[in-house]
Amino acid sequence: MSKPAGMSQRDSAPALPRIALCEPKLGGNAQRYLAECLESGYVSSVGAFVEAFEAAFAERVQSRFAVACSSGTAALHLACRVAGVGPDDEVWVPTLTFIASANPILYERARPVLIDAEPETWNLDWALAVEEIERRARTGHKQPKSVIAVHLYGHPARLDELSQACEEHGILLIEDAAEALGAWYAEGRFAGRQVGTVGQLGCFSFNGNKIITAGGGGMVTTDDPQIARLLRHLSTQARLPGPEYRHDLVGYNYRLTNLAAALGLSQLELLDDHLGRKAAIAARYDRALSEIEGLTLPPRQPWARPSFWFYTLAVDPERAGVDRDGLGQALASAGIETRPAWTPLHLLAPYAGAPRLGGAAAEALFARGLSLPVSVGLSEEGVERVVDAVRGRR
Repeated sequence: MSKPAGMSQRDSAPALPRIALCEPKLGGNAQRYLAECLESGYVSSVGAFVEAFEAAFAERVQSRFAVACSSGTAALHLACRVAGVGPDDEVWVPTLTFIASANPILYERARPVLIDAEPETWNLDWALAVEEIERRARTGHKQPKSVIAVHLYGHPARLDELSQACEEHGILLIEDAAEALGAWYAEGRFAGRQVGTVGQLGCFSFNGNKIITAGGGGMVTTDDPQIARLLRHLSTQARLPGPEYRHDLVGYNYRLTNLAAALGLSQLELLDDHLGRKAAIAARYDRALSEIEGLTLPPRQPWARPSFWFYTLAVDPERAGVDRDGLGQALASAGIETRPAWTPLHLLAPYAGAPRLGGAAAEALFARGLSLPVSVGLSEEGVERVVDAVRGRR
């Protein structure tokens, strides 16, 4: 049958499938665990899979305790609550991060202070934070209650000096490792340690686009048994043992469901495979894109082993001949999803008036940052499509 008049051979070719930025890959024991969960009748926040997921997660990241909860944001909120954050307190948080890193500070009516990013890792500028901590110590000014260090896009934040300063001045360090499960330190004070186990509290997310997913959910890690008990207590509406419904604190309905834990456990068993695939995709991007004028590859420090949650380039418009948004639009026209870097918190309405240390570096990274697809299930053909599109062969 002949083509309609005016239709070219290119027009009649089937459209290529869309390449998502970061989508889950399910498999392993997922169906079996979910079937066991359904057959047991325990589908809510009570069930064997919740405790099994917590135990396996704690062992995997080498933490003494892990407490499962309903989201990564809930994990951060619980961490702020058990840290004793309150209305008269400051909590420091990077300005270059997803807004959920900071929102729990406002939940507890504390005052966020936004810290600039460092170009070497895109994470919190540890030198700027340490300098301010030491300045306050010299001048007798009040120190922050807590510092939330985010491991942005899966690259560990440098915590050697920052954690030491926090220890010396009684500041509780919370790690937001929502984007970095599986990342670890290869050198320095914490060599061999997983992210999320350096501070007194570590927070993780199992949202659908994370390295492993429970369809949602989060986890808080700690080595302190008293903190672990309080976390679990608060996540279950602070209900006391016994048949009567007695509560000694204002708690939250933050416990993870047994269904979600079943999926999360099956995903945790695949974590090493997921990390390996993401690292392979990142290595291919590195080889293909390293010599393209105007593109700076994602941070890669010798003391860190990233998880490659996202692969985020910096685009220099003067040298690349295209800006971040232009490159993103070109890839979108080729059926490839991308995402700009996180908007700095100080540029968002809820945090526009928050005090901050610096901000210029975060704004520059935001203006140039673009994340490329790095789904665990992305095929070799898909990777090459992305590479060709970035190179301009669309």
